Amino acid sequence: MHQTLTHIRTEADLDLALAALGAADPRLLSLVAATGRPPLRRRPDGFAGLAATIVAQQLSTASAGAIWTRLAAAFDPLAPEAIARAHPARLKKVGLSAPKIRALKAIARAVIAGELALAGLTELTAEEAHAALIAIHGIGPWTADIYLLSCLGHADAWPAGDLALQEAVRLAFDLSARPSAKEMVALAESWRPWRAVAARVLWTYYRARKGRDGAPAAALPSPASARAKARIKARAPANSKKTLKRGRNGRSA
Repeated sequence: MHQTLTHIRTEADLDLALAALGAADPRLLSLVAATGRPPLRRRPDGFAGLAATIVAQQLSTASAGAIWTRLAAAFDPLAPEAIARAHPARLKKVGLSAPKIRALKAIARAVIAGELALAGLTELTAEEAHAALIAIHGIGPWTADIYLLSCLGHADAWPAGDLALQEAVRLAFDLSARPSAKEMVALAESWRPWRAVAARVLWTYYRARKGRDGAPAAALPSPASARAKARIKARAPANSKKTLKRGRNGRSA
């Protein structure tokens, strides 16, 4: 049964994978016992899910969430055709940087042209799906791995270049230095085909040790909820906005 489980879609899948991973490396079971069971952390897949992963690159969860809310409100629905047609100035207005605008447009054009078949990625191995994603301009290894892990639930996706994951490995196994991406690949070889589950365990450990969220794939609002949030904010009375501003400045709770 373990060999047939290629995707982690449910809590039951996660339980099964954790048991198999613990049998392969009891050290990871010790981490779970110390810091708790990792969350499933699934996000929507498809173009919106990939766009959300691009938005989240190198940003805090709060900043990424704010930009995503504005983007989803501006483009309803958030479809590749709409992004491909959008003027860069409109995308910049929601808070996207120039590199992210170029990436989103390149991805949108690839999806429209059939060069990137997002729906078919679930039928590929993690390595094959990773290769299909990074073949598109603007999708780097980190984005590909996080999309595979969090949006598609690939059981063996391994974001070796993620800094929080590297630091988690250093702390968990008492290494003298943070391992490189190449070293992370070699280190995780014995965890196949459950490397994505190992990543979840290590991110949870990192979060407990550091007191903050180490996983870069925290769920952003769905496009529908993001649009609703934007509408509520737009209707908020002026005095409510002033109160919120005072709260951020520390003069009002």
